[in-house]
Amino acid sequence: MENYKVQVSLQHLLEIYVSPRRGSGHPGADTPALPTPPHPGRAAPPPLRMRAARGGPPPPPSAGAKAPAGATRAAAGGGKRRPLRRAQAACAPHIRVLRPPRGAWALSNGPAREGRREGCIVGRRRLFSRRRVAVNPPGRSQQCRAASPPYPPPPSLPPVLLLHPTYTPPPPPARGFKGAEAPIRGTMPNFCAAPNCTRKSTQSDLAFFRFPRDPVRCQRWVENCRRADLEDKTPDQLNKHYRLCAKHFETSMICRSSPYRTVLRDNAVPTIFDLTSHLNNPHSRHRKRIKELSEDEIRTLKQQKIDEAFEREQATQELNESNTQNTVSEEGGEEQEEEAVPLTLEERENKDYLKSLFEILILMGKQNIPLDGHNVDELPEGIFTSDNFQALLEYRINAGDEVLRKRFEMTAVNLEYCSKTQQKQMLEICESCVREETLREVRDSHFFSVVTDEVVDIAGEEHLPVLVRFVDESHNLREEFIGFLPYEADPEILAVKFHTTITEKWGLNMEYCRGQAYIVSSGFASKMKVVATRLLEKYPQAVYTLCSSCALNVWLAKSIPVVGVSIALGTIEEVCCLFNQSPQLLVELDNTISVLFQNNEEKGNELKEICRSQWTGRHDTFEVLVDLLQALVLCLDGVSSDSSVRWSNFIAGRAFVLSSALTDFDFIVTIVILKNILSFTRAFGKNLQGQTSDVFFAASSLTAVLHSLNEVMENIEVYHEFWFEEATNLATKLDVQIKLPGKFRRAQQGNLDSEVTSENYYKEILSVPAVEHIIQELKDIFSEQHLKALKCLSLVPSVMGQLKFNTSEEHHADMYKNDLPNPDTLSAELHCWRIKWKHRGKDIELPATIYEALHLPDIKFFPNVYALLKVLCILPVMKVENEKYEVGRKRLKAYLKNTLTEQRSSNLALLNINFDIKHDLDLMVDTYIKLYPDKVEFQEDFLPSNNSEVTEEA
Repeated sequence: MENYKVQVSLQHLLEIYVSPRRGSGHPGADTPALPTPPHPGRAAPPPLRMRAARGGPPPPPSAGAKAPAGATRAAAGGGKRRPLRRAQAACAPHIRVLRPPRGAWALSNGPAREGRREGCIVGRRRLFSRRRVAVNPPGRSQQCRAASPPYPPPPSLPPVLLLHPTYTPPPPPARGFKGAEAPIRGTMPNFCAAPNCTRKSTQSDLAFFRFPRDPVRCQRWVENCRRADLEDKTPDQLNKHYRLCAKHFETSMICRSSPYRTVLRDNAVPTIFDLTSHLNNPHSRHRKRIKELSEDEIRTLKQQKIDEAFEREQATQELNESNTQNTVSEEGGEEQEEEAVPLTLEERENKDYLKSLFEILILMGKQNIPLDGHNVDELPEGIFTSDNFQALLEYRINAGDEVLRKRFEMTAVNLEYCSKTQQKQMLEICESCVREETLREVRDSHFFSVVTDEVVDIAGEEHLPVLVRFVDESHNLREEFIGFLPYEADPEILAVKFHTTITEKWGLNMEYCRGQAYIVSSGFASKMKVVATRLLEKYPQAVYTLCSSCALNVWLAKSIPVVGVSIALGTIEEVCCLFNQSPQLLVELDNTISVLFQNNEEKGNELKEICRSQWTGRHDTFEVLVDLLQALVLCLDGVSSDSSVRWSNFIAGRAFVLSSALTDFDFIVTIVILKNILSFTRAFGKNLQGQTSDVFFAASSLTAVLHSLNEVMENIEVYHEFWFEEATNLATKLDVQIKLPGKFRRAQQGNLDSEVTSENYYKEILSVPAVEHIIQELKDIFSEQHLKALKCLSLVPSVMGQLKFNTSEEHHADMYKNDLPNPDTLSAELHCWRIKWKHRGKDIELPATIYEALHLPDIKFFPNVYALLKVLCILPVMKVENEKYEVGRKRLKAYLKNTLTEQRSSNLALLNINFDIKHDLDLMVDTYIKLYPDKVEFQEDFLPSNNSEVTEEA
């Protein structure tokens, strides 16, 4: 039988479609089969169903031919699937099986069909990499068209496009603009290509420019240079290897207005050359030989200069006329709708450039990379190193950022890429856009609360961290950091700036503020209280409360206006910080505790665990400190007097200073008196940080706490006597002399009649002011409105159950009446709410928190209850039930801990703390262009073209 050797071409690939087996359910499974030629000694095989791309039946089969069993089963739609090579022997005169290349695509004008394993995928589908394709050999397509009915293509598909199986698509073009390559930043200097010019790029005050890639402009540069050896070189070669210094360009062609960029104008052509100095020494050998011009060439050059001058004049006149017309139309007052003007090439390139800069700044913020690199004082004189921003900019350029490379490869190497002022402006826009994402959610939630943390030092200035609480659309209570507020020493000025920043700069409506809380360090409490009072005068519903993240006793101690208390709290923080910095010190403290508490190991183990936690923020901080005081003093004394040089000089010195502070009698009396006074509020404060039911019942116990403190105040002499005696015993145990403070003794040296005892002194200076202040603070912070709000917590089903469902929330919810969607139906809705939980099923548990109540499936049927729960949830005194939504404060603490004071930035801090908030780069770019249009116009006016670049100096 004749054996065809087929050379498959692009036109023959996939002309024949091998359809799926019959009954497979695929399109075309029941189309008429194409008969195949006979095989010697066998019956005709069942035809493979094939479709010619141009239509037409194949030749009829011979009678009596026997088909292969595999082919028969495949054609009949049953049996085991066989490769196409089994059927190839029977139909070799008509088709040849080829393996398509990996990744080839086939398009057909017929309906898309998927072939079997031995076939292919025709239509807009990809070929299998290891499958074979049936095609018509040359000379047989007419037979196939004669035997097969035409298969008209659907009108919606494009014409036939057939790919050769051996066709390989060309490789994609190189990335970059017109084949531009990054400049080589080596140590070799660049020499000027102009004849008789010996300048090189090591001259710090001179910029060098590459030859342009535009063939027309490049040819003009070569002609003006008058160097014959450059005429046979391509623009790419000239751009890569040859430079011209700025001395060969007219001043009008070079822009030096920018403090950090030297660029050429788009139509810059070198015109200043020295073409005669070599004639003075005709015997010298010049590498850059000058080409002598003929008269015709000289005449042509002159005519080109005349034409260029005429074109410049004409362009200037057209620009002046268009400006005049625009001025007349504006004076006429004709208001026309602004049409969307498409961006020019320069505008698009400038936007892409700004977007790259914003991406670098956002990366630095998220990764907590400071803007400044090496400190100037650390570097020898005369050595320049780029800051972190410029280093990342250069790294990105070298990594292939074409936008930045187009902009900065035309900049002299000794100039700054991006000024500090521009960096600051862009950082402010980044901060504003990221903050706006959070504030948008706050506005959608309507109600919010404001919380501030302790005053922090940022680059030598005091700032107040501000956080906001709100319930998002998923009914989750969140506490997010939104920025820093510059701290003012004058509380009245601070109150005005605080209000102005929140309302005008950040755009929050304080009418929806339902709570405010301030966590402050010692000495700042009185000022923040003034801020809270001023806000309450304007917004009575912004309830002044305690913050759930701060223990009540610690907050009360920090607010006491006594200098000795502030000094004692600072000493405690320093001791805790020193032991947390050194694990070896903690081990030494454990050993000391074990020796002191040999007879009470349980107490000793408890103290060891406490020492490894943040025990300065506990409700019983002063009780713990009194128990640990002897162990701390012995441990610090051992470290400071150790003779085996186990400890560094820093640790030994700090241990000596802190040991002296702890053994001061003034410190001992202070912590003992605070321990006894705050013992009356310890249980109350602990309940405030407990479950919702604990907070509800704590509000009811406030009266008893105040009653106890008032009783102490009435009998302060008796109570103080016991407290002073305890302090004396502790001082005796530590071998500390009982005496008046040295400052007071020095002040009383001239007063011989004064007979003030230590006990009376500390009563008047410490005990009486502390008790009075704590009573007043509790009354101020737990105002009538605050207590009403806490009593509304009986809406929580678990609290309702503990009260036997005998609650009357409507009497306490009057303060939030305007916040309810349907205040007229509140009473009926509350009745239904109580009945719902009172008659619940036995297997249904009562929700124990506001978080669980807000996530009930049927809460939407109680709109007033839902609104009340949202308002109660955002009160700062209520703790965040889900810890993953309280990350704002934790990230703030981590940023302040991990960042040096001089490297902190309020802008970068917001980006770092809110790193998971989405950001819109296009919005940042548009905002920058809108706020600083002058700079954008400057950048567009002097944006270098794609065909002229400046090389950086070595």
